[in-house]
Amino acid sequence: MATITELLGGRRCGVLLHPTALPGPDGCGSFGSRAHAWVDALADQGIAVWQILPLTPPDRTGSPYSSPSSFAIHPGFLDLERLVEEGLLGGEQRDAIRAASDAPADGRDPAAQRWRVGRKVALLGRALGQAHRECWSGDERRLFERWRQRQRGWLEDYALFVVIKEQHQGCPWWQWPPGLAQRHRSALRRFAGEHRRALLEQALLQWLVERQWLALLSHARQRGLSIFGDLPFYVAHDSADVWARRHLFTLKADGGLQQQSGVPPDYFSATGQLWATPVYRWWLHRLTAYGWWMDRLQRQYALMDLLRLDHFRALESCWSVPGGDATAQRGRWCPSPGSALLQRLRLRRGGSLPLVAEDLGVITPAVETLRRSFGLAGMKILQFAFGDHAGNPYLPHNYSDCNWVVYTGTHDNATSLGWWQQLDEGQRQRVRHYIGGDVDRAPGWALVRLALASVAGLAIVPLQDLLCLDDHARFNTPATVGNNWCWRIGADEAHIRDALAGYGGLADQFGRRAGGPC
Repeated sequence: MATITELLGGRRCGVLLHPTALPGPDGCGSFGSRAHAWVDALADQGIAVWQILPLTPPDRTGSPYSSPSSFAIHPGFLDLERLVEEGLLGGEQRDAIRAASDAPADGRDPAAQRWRVGRKVALLGRALGQAHRECWSGDERRLFERWRQRQRGWLEDYALFVVIKEQHQGCPWWQWPPGLAQRHRSALRRFAGEHRRALLEQALLQWLVERQWLALLSHARQRGLSIFGDLPFYVAHDSADVWARRHLFTLKADGGLQQQSGVPPDYFSATGQLWATPVYRWWLHRLTAYGWWMDRLQRQYALMDLLRLDHFRALESCWSVPGGDATAQRGRWCPSPGSALLQRLRLRRGGSLPLVAEDLGVITPAVETLRRSFGLAGMKILQFAFGDHAGNPYLPHNYSDCNWVVYTGTHDNATSLGWWQQLDEGQRQRVRHYIGGDVDRAPGWALVRLALASVAGLAIVPLQDLLCLDDHARFNTPATVGNNWCWRIGADEAHIRDALAGYGGLADQFGRRAGGPC
């Protein structure tokens, strides 16, 4: 079984940056020229991996981890300029969309960003539907229809879900009229017949955003860059996945939660955490040979080179809480068929399993055995390393082998500068003793150097740390709703190039530069 070093062809390094943070005129980054330039900027410095968050459409708070679909791509990533260049959208239509979707407030405000992107997507869908009817060539229509047929397994349900939700003012699916909520065939047929244009628009958006992403993925691969994606373990209750396959999830007859996911009480929370996502009915997944899981994972592997499975420990056993509870205290551990699922996925992929386990937190021997039995890389976070004892598992001298991905921090952590600013003097002294040098002057870069010097096969650094940004640039603070998922690159391009060049130079010193000696 291949280690992370073998999968990537040597010791490597990468940068964590979600495409939404790329600069652009439409409220969030796109798959256009700026994204292609970003790929080139990484590849030029021998940086081998670009890690992203899920590409799926976000929820109403902007989170891609609670998406209305496990299969769709966020249509907000569509680049208008490329559509015009390809003749799929008129220049006047592009200008009209931009004029009508100007943010009503400060463009850095999360609500304004979401409004702007949502407005762009709605207007773009209508414009594409009109262009498809009036001016697309027969070849383009045939390409689209062939793609639409290939994706029917998820696309029809997703398009129906989005359009029905729009027609019912965003209400969750279990509050829709019974015929639609319960998926009665006659009700769905009648709705589809009445909303053909809107359903077509959703399909067109998905076809084109996938096409733009695959062009970017191809460009990355040509430059020797691997795309490292992310997959949440659970799926949102209010999603096309659960609505269309409710039998696979622990739901009541009325669509409410029978059991919900979370984690038990611990040192950080006396009542545990509730995630309000349904637990899987694993016995039915077994009966279907894990078909939905296989389709879900295969879809991601068609879009990525490497995949992180969030909350990996739930593949061994999950904390299942009664659906009506307000805390996680009454939950219980329920076994999950992780070994059987991973075996089937490995067979489906011809023996290769390019998967990284998010194994943070309190991990039992059984979870660690599952990870190791499939040769999966685990994760180490350097911000967690400086407790009060030398045996801390996140300290680099305790890494047992190279099959790890080491991070300065992730999208859920403070930036490294923000982390340093929050430490008390005793904690800072422990960091100074371990790392040495002038940590105070550039704490983020001190962690970068420590990550690169470790035995871990892959080192990943958020761009915010390379730019020495404080917590104003933090991407997400777990268990909060508000100022999350909204950070955008504001630094000038020369500053970013210099930061990437410095990172590439350090990577070269530690044998991590792509194209250099392994």
